[in-house]
Amino acid sequence: MSARRPLSSWIPQPRVPRLLRPATLRGRLALLALVTTTLWVVILTAGFNVALAARLRQQADDLLRTRAAAVAATVEARPGGALVVHEPSDDRALDVGVWIYQGHQLVEGTSAGEPHTVADRLVGHGRAYAQIGEPYATRLYALPVTYHGRQIGTVVASVGLDAYRTTADAALAGSIALGLLLLGGIYLVTRTLVGRALRPVAAMSAQASRWSERGAAERFGSAARPAELASLAASLDELLDRLAAVLRHEQQQSAELSHELRTPLARITAETDWLTARPRTPAQQRASHEAIATSAAGMQRICESLLSEARTRNGQTPGRCDLPEVARDLARRAAEHRRDGPAFTVGGDHATAGVSATVAERILTPLLDNAARYATHRVTVQCVQLAGSVQVTVRDDGPGVPEDFRAALFEPGRRADPGDGHDGAGLGLALARRLARAAVGDIELADSDSGAAFTVTLPAG
Repeated sequence: MSARRPLSSWIPQPRVPRLLRPATLRGRLALLALVTTTLWVVILTAGFNVALAARLRQQADDLLRTRAAAVAATVEARPGGALVVHEPSDDRALDVGVWIYQGHQLVEGTSAGEPHTVADRLVGHGRAYAQIGEPYATRLYALPVTYHGRQIGTVVASVGLDAYRTTADAALAGSIALGLLLLGGIYLVTRTLVGRALRPVAAMSAQASRWSERGAAERFGSAARPAELASLAASLDELLDRLAAVLRHEQQQSAELSHELRTPLARITAETDWLTARPRTPAQQRASHEAIATSAAGMQRICESLLSEARTRNGQTPGRCDLPEVARDLARRAAEHRRDGPAFTVGGDHATAGVSATVAERILTPLLDNAARYATHRVTVQCVQLAGSVQVTVRDDGPGVPEDFRAALFEPGRRADPGDGHDGAGLGLALARRLARAAVGDIELADSDSGAAFTVTLPAG
């Protein structure tokens, strides 16, 4: 069964040949108005002239009936079927174009020409009309003369139609000329008005382009405008906001990439300098090579994570992983990196998250780094499988998050104490939350009696 077509698809639409389509919107709207108005003018002109022709024909018929009745008033019917025509005081009623018949015999009137022939055919048929064409258009009307309900005679009157046709032709020519003048005026006025109406649109578009090029924060706002321009202004403001958000995101992603790659790159540089400073034993070279390879692999994972976040910003991140296993691997690496740091404890079994292991690592790594940096003795990671989700809580026994800094905790580039001695840029938590939300999860600061506690929620795998 075919889909229903909208009602508008069944209505004939005016079509303009492709070669005649103007290049500008102003020209197209003006041409559309011209085509639509032309259709209406043609319909109205045709209707007016048809109505005028009918009215003129009615006037001719009224005149015929009046003349026939006036002549019939001068005719007296007598017993035996005889007709007596009384001479009226004004004999114009018996002028040329009137015939009086007794039965089928002509009593009064000219007995020559085509009108007389047509009048003869009307006799004896009651009330009837007839019309003669060119060269001299004439209309005739027959009025019966009766005596005691029996027709004994006929009065036929005629009238020339040339004057009526002249009036109709003049009206047609005048209406066509008026229609052409009207169409020309409508096209010029429509083109002018549409051009003026579109000037604010062009100005707003140019202004939005300038703002976009400069990255300016100006917006059109909610100033008083016509409804259409207000809607356009809102759409342009939304577009500019999206462009600004994309620009901020790209800048932020570049900063996050720089932040995340700083540590492994620094380690690769340090190992390379250490190798080239003086000769090393085979064991030392092997250890340095392994450290460089590990750091390079970490840089690869970081790049893959950031690219994965960019690709899945508006959807759920694909993949699944065993979250306790990922947490244990990260805790082991963090403990090896900080040999004099706090102890790590990972609890929980069979918590499968609906994200890849790489993304899970990038989400948990900033939390574990912060916990290891500020913890006094211990960092605890607890994984819990819930209905439809997985929850990970990272807790440390450090000083905790200052109360006045909680609102800005996940803002990029913000640090509670910039002078605390470490080289972080304040981007780790922001990236971790963005990755979690891209995977339809979240990261929140949980309540804790001592130290800081972060709760990561991810979809179940």
